[in-house]
Amino acid sequence: MSANVMKEMILPEEDVPLGSPAKTGKKTAVLSTSLLPSEGGTIKMGETSRLFLKTHFPGVTPSDWSNWKWQLHNSFTSLSQLSSLVELSGSEKQVLLAPGTHLPFRLTPYYASLLSDPQYGQVIRKAMIPGVHELDIAPGEKADPLNEEASSPVPHLVHRYPDRVLFLATGFCSAYCRYCTRTHMVAKEKVHFNRNWEPALQYIREHTEVRDVLISGGDPLTMPDPLLKLLLTELRAIPHVEILRIGTKVPVVLPQRITPQLTAMLKQFHPLMISIHFMHPVELTPETSEACTRLADAGIPLGSQTVLLKGINDDVEVMKKLMQGLLKIRVRPYYLYQCDPIPGSAKFRTSV
Repeated sequence: MSANVMKEMILPEEDVPLGSPAKTGKKTAVLSTSLLPSEGGTIKMGETSRLFLKTHFPGVTPSDWSNWKWQLHNSFTSLSQLSSLVELSGSEKQVLLAPGTHLPFRLTPYYASLLSDPQYGQVIRKAMIPGVHELDIAPGEKADPLNEEASSPVPHLVHRYPDRVLFLATGFCSAYCRYCTRTHMVAKEKVHFNRNWEPALQYIREHTEVRDVLISGGDPLTMPDPLLKLLLTELRAIPHVEILRIGTKVPVVLPQRITPQLTAMLKQFHPLMISIHFMHPVELTPETSEACTRLADAGIPLGSQTVLLKGINDDVEVMKKLMQGLLKIRVRPYYLYQCDPIPGSAKFRTSV
C-alpha cells in the first residue's frame, strides 16, 4: 500500500469544512450538515443533548448535531470556548494558556454536554479539563511509562508479546483524556492519520508468529470509513493474522460516528473485536447505548477497558453501577487498569 493511495483517500485538512460553537469566541459560523456528506441512520438524541444544543448551539438542527463530522468540526478546543461551558479557575486558565506544556484540550459537543449533569458533571471536568496538577511532575513519572518505544521495531508498531502487536494507526482522538498513557504521541500530528503504514504492515507480514493485531492510537474509529477499511483489508489479507481488535473511546465521546455504514463495513472483517474505554456511569447515555447496540448487532464482541481514577471512579458503588450498566448495553466488563505514571498524573493515581 503506497502513501499516494492513502493520500487520495483523505481530504487535506485545509479542505475540510470547519464550523464552530455558538457563544465561544470563534469567528467562523457553524456549518450545516448540508455541507457535509450525509451517512443516514443517525443516533437518536437524548434529553441532555437536546438541552445542550438549545443552549449552546441555537439555530443548529438535530440533524447537524447527529452528524459525527459536524461534532468533530465543532469541538471545543480553546480557553474561550471552554469558558462558555464552565467557570474556569485561575489555575485551569493558567494551564490552558501555557504553550506546549500539556496535552491539548478537545471535547466534542456531545461529550461536553455531560458537563451539565447535576450529579456527575464534575467527573467529566476532572477527567477531561486541564488542571494545574499537570505541571507538577512526580518522581517516577515519564512520557512513555510503558516503554513502548523500546518495543517498537518500526514506526507505528509495538511488539512486546510474541504473538500479538499494537498497531498505532493514528495520533488523533475526538476527546483527550488528561490521564492518557500516550500523551507523548497523541495530538502531535497536524493531520489525523498516519499515512505511512507500510513498514508496520510489512513487519507483520514477515513475522508469522503474529496472530493478533490490536489497532489503537489515538483512536482508529476517528478515521474515515475508506481509510479504516483499507487498513483492515491489508491486515486481513495476511494469512497468519487470525484476530483483529480495535481500541476506542468513540462510542462514548462520539457515538454519532457509529453509523450503519460503519457497522456494515466492520462486519466484513470478522473475527473482529472492539474494546471500548469507559470511565464512569455518567457515560452510559441513550446515545452510547444505541452505538453499542449497533456494534453488537453487527456481531462484534464488545469489551470495556476502564482506568481506576482517584476521585472519579475509585468507589465501590460507582464501579458497580458502571459494570452492571455495561452489561445492560451488551458490553462485557473486561479490563480494569491502574493509571499509568505519565507526567502530571499523580492526582489521578490511587491504590487498589
